[in-house]
Formats: sequence, C-alpha cells, structure tokens
Amino acid sequence: MKGVIFTEFMEMVEQKFSVDVAEEIISAANLESNGEYTSLGTYSHEEVLNLVTLLSEKSGLEAGDLALAFGEYLFGRFATIHADFFHGVSSGFDFIEKVEDYIHIEVQKLYPDANPPKLTCTREADDKMALHYRSHRPFASVAEGLIKGCAAHFNENLTIDRQDLPGVGPGTEARFLMERKS
Repeated sequence: MKGVIFTEFMEMVEQKFSVDVAEEIISAANLESNGEYTSLGTYSHEEVLNLVTLLSEKSGLEAGDLALAFGEYLFGRFATIHADFFHGVSSGFDFIEKVEDYIHIEVQKLYPDANPPKLTCTREADDKMALHYRSHRPFASVAEGLIKGCAAHFNENLTIDRQDLPGVGPGTEARFLMERKS
C-alpha cells in the first residue's frame, strides 16, 4: 500500500487526537517499518490495520468508525493535494464515476506497483447511484468515508446504504447505494 495512506492517517491522528497519541500507537504497534513512513514508500496494509486497532483501544472508538472518519479526512486531503482531479467536475456522482477510469489509472502511472480497489458505478437515476467496491484489503469503511467526504466536498446531502458482500474477507467487498437529497 502506498505510503501516502500512512502519512495521511498519522496526520489525522495528530490533528484529531494528539502527537502523543500518534507516537504511542506507533510505539505499541511494533511495526516492520518502525512507523517511519514516506508518502512515496510502499508498506503492508496490515500496518495501518494494526494502527487503527491500537487507536481504537486507546480512544474507545470503534475501529470501523475510525476507518470511516479516516476516509472522510482523506477525501479532503486528496481534494487539496490533487485539485487538478476536480477541474470540470460539478457533483459527487460525477467525481465518483471518474475514479476508476481516470484517477486509478493516473495513480498506476505514477506508482506502477499500486493495486487500488476496483470500483464499478451504475447511475440508476440522476439522483441515485450504485457503487460496487472490491479490494484485497478490508477497507470498505474507508471507502464509505471517502464517499461521505466526497458528498461534503460537493456540499451534497447524500444517503448511503452500505451492503457488505462476501468477498475475500470481511470489508473487502461492498455495494453502496447512494441517493442525493435536495
């Protein structure tokens, strides 16, 4: 998994909790990388799962809720870091539709070893969309948070019905049914 996910997760922990909490979970995690992440590095996704588990224990918040909050945070960061991906995009659904066939392709050009999740979008109506998420990593909660962050970015009121599917493991495959409310 690309290091930007790790560096952004640690930034979120520092901002939402504290630098001390970030240092404590890294120390407690006994990580192969020693928690020395760079945005261009590649690390095992198991490390971020370990950090989320430790943050859950430390904060008393559910790991799934933390992963969802991270997804929301991450979308805001991506909107800042990769503002060029947002040019000419006027809605959350329009943005979500371009992730698989444009953004993930650009990611793979920059990072040939990247293995992003597979996303399939179906527009059911102007205000309804289904998104099928599939990954070898159990990050469906992060994906849901990214969707929520996308809706917030475009100032849209979105209902999301998440249906977990039997993938290669819990959280690896889900269907999100989304509806924009006026």
